Amino acid sequence: MSGDRVVVGYTATDAGADALALGARLGAVLDTSVHVVVVLPSAENNVSIPTDAGYERLVQDTARGWLREALAPYPGIRGHVRFASSVSDGLVSAAEEFGAAVIVVGTGGGGPRGRHRLGTTAEELVHSAPVPVALAPEGARDVDPVVGLPRITAAIGTRPGADVLLDTAASVSRRANAPLRLLSLAGVDLPGRVDASLTRLTGQAHAESVLESVRTALPAEIEAEAVVGAGSDIEDAVSRIDWMPGEIALVGSSRLAQPRRLFLGSTAGRILRALPVPMIVVPRTSETSS
Repeated sequence: MSGDRVVVGYTATDAGADALALGARLGAVLDTSVHVVVVLPSAENNVSIPTDAGYERLVQDTARGWLREALAPYPGIRGHVRFASSVSDGLVSAAEEFGAAVIVVGTGGGGPRGRHRLGTTAEELVHSAPVPVALAPEGARDVDPVVGLPRITAAIGTRPGADVLLDTAASVSRRANAPLRLLSLAGVDLPGRVDASLTRLTGQAHAESVLESVRTALPAEIEAEAVVGAGSDIEDAVSRIDWMPGEIALVGSSRLAQPRRLFLGSTAGRILRALPVPMIVVPRTSETSS
């Protein structure tokens, strides 16, 4: 990741605890500071919020109380209260304020344990944020911090424009001293008339060619392997792949995204639904990358 710090969007819920745990673990493995932010609704242009100063102080004091309690097990992590018209806007502003490399939010929200279910804030961020967004699934708070970051998996597509994703994955791998795995889902969900064995061979060839093309650019200390997903569809293929506790998956923003903005494409969205580990969505940084 090109930036430095980690910004966590916190709420006093299980999803907030998941986000905080993932953010703290990222901060530790990347050796960077973590800023935990509670975003409160701004009274400006919002007639539903009382303008009484006493009410505003009460709300702020309540939010600070949540932060003190949540951050007690995480010495050194700072908490902040900010006001914005929406939580996503507030987190993007906080990312700019603190020079963040990534925004972390929880996605549990009543979904199956170990899986993602995007709420409003996460949905808005993965379709507009200018920095990578890390999505913490239900149960991320229970991952033992000592596992660190055992592996990074980068989901590589068949279209051009994976340079930014690969650069980000290599950077995280280097900083976290974690092996890198390149995942190809090429051939999954092709028309039924396509021979299955040919499909797998095509996917394997693609994965190997991608790995070979980036091998010379990878630092010597980074372990890198390629794996091909196979299954009846994207979700089935992702569920058949082995995932390590504490592992993180990286996907690139859709080619439909505006430069320097996220847009979660259909394939990434399907990967997310089946993924049992956190996902980081990486934005485009030029007109030709995705």
